[in-house]
Amino acid sequence: MQNVLIIGGGKGGTAILKILHEVSLMKIIGITDLNEEAMGLRLAKEWGIPAGRDWREFLDDSVDIVVEVTGDQKVFEAVRDERGKNTVLIPGSVAFLISKLLEEKEELIHELTSESFKRDLIFNSTDDGMVGIDFQGLVMLFNRSAERMIGIDSEDAIGKHINDVIPGSKLTTTLETRRTEINQEVMLDNGLKIISNRIPMITEKDEVMGAFTVFKDITEVVNLAEEITNLKEIQTMLEAIIHSSDDAISVVDEEGKGILINPAYTRITGLTQDEVIGKPATADISEGESIHLKVLQTRRSIRGTRMRVGPKRKEVIVNVAPIIVNGKLKGSVGVIHDMSEIQSLTQELDRARRIIRTLEAKYMFEDIIGESEEMQLAIEQAKLGAKTPATVLLRGESGTGKELFAHAIHNASDRKFNKFLRVNCAALSENLLESELFGYEEGAFSGAKRGGKRGLFEEADKGSIFLDEIGELSANTQAKLLRVLQENEIVRVGGTKSISINVRVIAATNVNLEKGIADGSFREDLYYRLNRMPIQIPPLRNRKRDIPLISETLIAKINQDYGRNVDGITNEATNRLMEYRWPGNVRELENVLGRAIIFMKYNETTIEVHHLPPLESTSEPEREDNRKNKGSAARDLNSQLEEHEKKIIQEVLEQNNGNKTAAAKTLNVSVRNLYYKLEKYNIATNGMK
Repeated sequence: MQNVLIIGGGKGGTAILKILHEVSLMKIIGITDLNEEAMGLRLAKEWGIPAGRDWREFLDDSVDIVVEVTGDQKVFEAVRDERGKNTVLIPGSVAFLISKLLEEKEELIHELTSESFKRDLIFNSTDDGMVGIDFQGLVMLFNRSAERMIGIDSEDAIGKHINDVIPGSKLTTTLETRRTEINQEVMLDNGLKIISNRIPMITEKDEVMGAFTVFKDITEVVNLAEEITNLKEIQTMLEAIIHSSDDAISVVDEEGKGILINPAYTRITGLTQDEVIGKPATADISEGESIHLKVLQTRRSIRGTRMRVGPKRKEVIVNVAPIIVNGKLKGSVGVIHDMSEIQSLTQELDRARRIIRTLEAKYMFEDIIGESEEMQLAIEQAKLGAKTPATVLLRGESGTGKELFAHAIHNASDRKFNKFLRVNCAALSENLLESELFGYEEGAFSGAKRGGKRGLFEEADKGSIFLDEIGELSANTQAKLLRVLQENEIVRVGGTKSISINVRVIAATNVNLEKGIADGSFREDLYYRLNRMPIQIPPLRNRKRDIPLISETLIAKINQDYGRNVDGITNEATNRLMEYRWPGNVRELENVLGRAIIFMKYNETTIEVHHLPPLESTSEPEREDNRKNKGSAARDLNSQLEEHEKKIIQEVLEQNNGNKTAAAKTLNVSVRNLYYKLEKYNIATNGMK
């Protein structure tokens, strides 16, 4: 007698229970179902058969046959994996068929050959394929699921030998060996993979009357398993990428609980996986609100939020984005950037930018140091000038940073990717300057190159040219420059052909151009062309509040140039610098700091008063008194001429009753020039016209 365990107490399980209960060759040791009120369990209790919810409590080595009729593939696979070696696992459809065969015994052979049986719902309503043969190997049963899987109609299969219908079928082997074969993997000719159970049919007289097989299509299961494998590989790859990132990454699920962090996250925040995984998204926050929770609420990305995280209150910048799959929110992923690293990189970038000296235009507006009102006004004017193609005239004393402004204007303009050329008009002779600016044709003068030479204006085409010391140009060169500004074309020295150019001119001077116009050394028409956008750069003595900031920048530059490591300057030394008048402006300040650093010992890191060279610290009123006390004999010719000019202007104004137009006509100067001199000499005009 064989022990039988029935798993599933629904309609199918109840039918099997009723049939097997009447069979004397089998003993039902139990029936299970998750539903305690299932029909099969209630019937078993009435008959005194053990019943329960968990089939594992009944399954041991004493069980010979397990009939699984739940219809759940997972349950079937679980039972298959946990059954004993000698335990036969029979799907519900097979169990029902076996029971029916045992009940009807010899009548089953006759029914298998009848047309009515082939149409029986028992065989054609199941998703499992069923094929039965007689003792000669002829197909007697071929249900619809078998038709679908094998690809042959039952009409073409019934009555034929099994090997003609399914080449290589093992059912004939089952007839010969009389052995049951369970869960055998078979690959059909059409590429379909199935799991087959082959069972011999033996009479009570121990005679083989046939065999049948029940099989399931597992192609989809295998494909699903392959997809799962691929997904696991992708997951492994993504985890490897996330863990190798230097940026801290954290992932939370749709409920805001942590599910993944990488080593960089632990390094920055100081929190381990045990402190984050499964915990709320607020677990890592020291200061601020959870960006993960905000993103989960709004389903929108949030970038650039500053906050503090971890026990060390690390300052970070957080970017968080939602994870949306097929329109459903699955969580959010956050990337954390360490602010200290960003600040360090920014400092390195600034340092690298100062080191690079090979660019045409080296400086930008960020390199211009100054918080005073006068300097901020000059910077704003220069930024405005950078956005226009107009000629810019930079005015200011020597050493105030006119070239720095020129660089910045070029780099802030739409010409920044083209050339920026610099020319010191006072450093070259008239002839040499003219040939350098405008170029020359072959044979223009002795020593001229074969084929001629392009001038700087041609080289700077579509870019900018900086003309420093513009007030030192000769009259002839001024005329040619005027043509460039008016017509946007040049003529090479020794040539006759006009060459069109597109150059932005930035000029600079430290001399009084209005005075040059008055004495005839500078063309008035060129002045008006250059003076379209004048920018006055204040001297250092007028913005002494900027000296600490400028000193800090200059010390960093000098450290780089001289290979020193000076940290800064003491307050006392800074006060000494601010007491000085700085006639040489920022250039002189750089000289003073450079001298101080050169003579400092290598173990000294701060500039003190005794490191500074002697500086005249008298105030402006005191200096004026000293100049007066020295007498007129000590004054230079220019000072005496200016004093005489001031006296003449005052007299002419008095003669014309303060009428400036009449006074300008008497003096043979323009009204604009007269206004300039009135302001220069601080001549009071109250009550005058």
